[in-house]
Amino acid sequence: MDIGMIRGIGTAVVFIAFISVVLWAYSSKRKSSFDEAANLPFADEAEPESKRDQDSSRSNNQ
Repeated sequence: MDIGMIRGIGTAVVFIAFISVVLWAYSSKRKSSFDEAANLPFADEAEPESKRDQDSSRSNNQ
């Protein structure tokens, strides 16, 4: 087994891993969990306006 054969096997393994990741990412079974993860930054509750006003007035007084 020479270095060319080892490199060929390594290339094939990496290619199969790449195809596996692509199929996993575009699987219709994963769509709902990916959609949920995409909306996580928007899931935080907004602060009431009165609390924001108090915080900003405190920082202005210092």
